[in-house]
Amino acid sequence: MKTKLNLNVRLIKAIIAVSILLTLMLLLTNATMAQSHIKNVVIVHGAFADGSGWRGVYNILSKKGYHVTVVQNPLTGLKDDVSATNRILDKQDGPTILVGHSWGGVVITEAGMHPKVAGLVYVAAYQPDKGENTAKWASELPNAPEFGILPPDKDGFVYYGKEKFRAGFAADLSKDETDFLFASQQPIFAESFVSAITTAAWRDKPSYGIVATEDKSINPETERHMYKRSNTKITEIKGSHLVFASQPAAVAKVIVAASKQQ
Repeated sequence: MKTKLNLNVRLIKAIIAVSILLTLMLLLTNATMAQSHIKNVVIVHGAFADGSGWRGVYNILSKKGYHVTVVQNPLTGLKDDVSATNRILDKQDGPTILVGHSWGGVVITEAGMHPKVAGLVYVAAYQPDKGENTAKWASELPNAPEFGILPPDKDGFVYYGKEKFRAGFAADLSKDETDFLFASQQPIFAESFVSAITTAAWRDKPSYGIVATEDKSINPETERHMYKRSNTKITEIKGSHLVFASQPAAVAKVIVAASKQQ
């Protein structure tokens, strides 16, 4: 009887020891995960703009300890923009969240295959698959009446028209802000829109997508179609096509979630 009692006591002690060990291992794992949040963020702007509009998001993320780099991609073609993005990715010191807005979504779909990219964030962005181009998705549904992208000029570049710039591009920003944005807009080479991508990084890496519900430049339903097809984690934010400028806190929140691989 005494022998059985001793065995039971030893068994109970062993179970307690194992339980404590497992608990410690779990706590250690959680602590390691908490310390391993991705801290590098690279942002790729879209057409008719440059990286300066991302200042609000940059400020929020920087204050949270993120290392943020904004690519000034030239908008002269898919290959050029991907190359500009890869040059910045090469300089990152570890895993990176790659963010793209509008046309920038096409760029990050291709550039996202870079080995340092750990996740993708699409902000009111195109998200094509291998062999697809921007034009395919841009023509999927009718444009909004406020849509103001003009035909290519004599040099093959596309601009956003002045009359519809604010209503179609950034209706939730002030007139002063949109006047400056129009004055500083960067046109995109028209052939960019018919350039097919050769690979789709979202097939291999976690993806997060923001639908700008008041978007008049890309139909929000088109954004939903692309994101649902790719099993992208979707967040809907009430905002214009430049939702990152009008709702920087909401956009930054999605980027933070992506950095934690939630």
